[in-house]
Amino acid sequence: MWQIIKNEWLYYSRTPWLLGISLGFVAVLFVSIVLGYFQAQKQTVQYTEAKNDLREQWENIDAMNPHGAAHYGTYVFKPSNLLSSLDEGVNSITGNVLRVEGHVQNEIVHSEASQMQSISKFGKLKSSLLLQYIIPILLIFLAFSSISNEKRSGRLKLLVLQGAKPFSLIFAKTLSIWFYGLGLLAVTILAYAFFNLQDLNSEIFSRTVLFFWSYSLYYFIVTGLTVFFSARWQNPTIALTSMLGLWILWTIFLPNVLMSSVEKWHELPSRNEFKADMKEDRSKGLDGHNPSDERTKELKANVLEEYGVDSLSQLPINFDGLVMQEDEEYGNKVWDKHFGNLRSVFAQQKQSYQLGGIVNPFISLQNASMGFSGNDHLHHQEFLVQVEQYRRGFIKTLNDKHAFGGSKTGDWGWKADNDFYKSVPDFEHQPTALALVSTHYIADLLLLMGWTIAVFGLMILGTKKMQVL
Repeated sequence: MWQIIKNEWLYYSRTPWLLGISLGFVAVLFVSIVLGYFQAQKQTVQYTEAKNDLREQWENIDAMNPHGAAHYGTYVFKPSNLLSSLDEGVNSITGNVLRVEGHVQNEIVHSEASQMQSISKFGKLKSSLLLQYIIPILLIFLAFSSISNEKRSGRLKLLVLQGAKPFSLIFAKTLSIWFYGLGLLAVTILAYAFFNLQDLNSEIFSRTVLFFWSYSLYYFIVTGLTVFFSARWQNPTIALTSMLGLWILWTIFLPNVLMSSVEKWHELPSRNEFKADMKEDRSKGLDGHNPSDERTKELKANVLEEYGVDSLSQLPINFDGLVMQEDEEYGNKVWDKHFGNLRSVFAQQKQSYQLGGIVNPFISLQNASMGFSGNDHLHHQEFLVQVEQYRRGFIKTLNDKHAFGGSKTGDWGWKADNDFYKSVPDFEHQPTALALVSTHYIADLLLLMGWTIAVFGLMILGTKKMQVL
């Protein structure tokens, strides 16, 4: 078997057109990595500059009322992921700017896709495009050619008559072409590592290894099926058409059909419904029995009792600040309810979509690729949760200053000095560790491994009727 693999590679090394295609692919892959790297660097510089500029504005803010500062707010920018050069995932369409202010949990805006020219939306060179679409097509044609040429020359029949086992032939052919695909994949990974050598760590290394493993399994599935079809069926046209049809079904039709179905099975509320429901809960109470005026009366009674006074004017603190924070706390419950429901629906959609990997390994590959790159919707939601936690702490700090900073109830002209605003911490994004989310991608890896085992079993069981004429 290893002799067959050696002969295959000798043949590849002596084939000018294949060497030309290989060099061309390596060049394109390298260019995609370089472009992705410089784009990521540019985004990082822009993120840092914008972040520093906003922080400088905040620290130089004039003395003002803390509640006014809460409305003034600030902005948070989603930093570029180090692995975006390999697979940028959903980052180009989800947005990267989020306003942080009181009384509201804003949506992230200014996606990269929304700022593109319409013609460039379909022509952007991405590593994931090459890895997921172009290389598999190349492997399909190489695998088909490998068997069809042997049949046409009669060498395949001769090898079988000389005692070579059909399974050994098919498996050796599969491995030789699979190794070629792994070579192109390895070049991509090494190019990425070269440009990001100074930033590599154990977390990035683990993600990259799993990224490589996912693509390796998918390439084996594609290569193995193509070699099997080519060897199993006498008519080469049928063999090639079948594999190409299966590839088109996997990569184009099934993902779109399944995603549309999943969105109907686990339907999200419309934007208008979502905002209307939140507005109603915000004003009338989560259960419809605790509106804002009732909550304020209850808070007033509790505070007066706590301080042992009869009126707000006798309080040593600013009751208005307490009201603002109580309103925020209640609003947080509203956000948790509605945004929590959204995240629950997103999770159900992801789980249902993952099951599509049972009939389509390409779905599992895409999920694993974006997940291990840290650029899927799950990582995006983790970022939004971090920002919301920061927003709540940020607004509470301002409200507490309003309540306990020395002003009295009704004194809206009171202002906190600049030193206070400098003491308010800035947002620091903490990248989501793979260990915290790895369980979400176990199903994708298991399905890819299941497909690999199935293809291997197909070779064993099906080669008994292999057509060698």
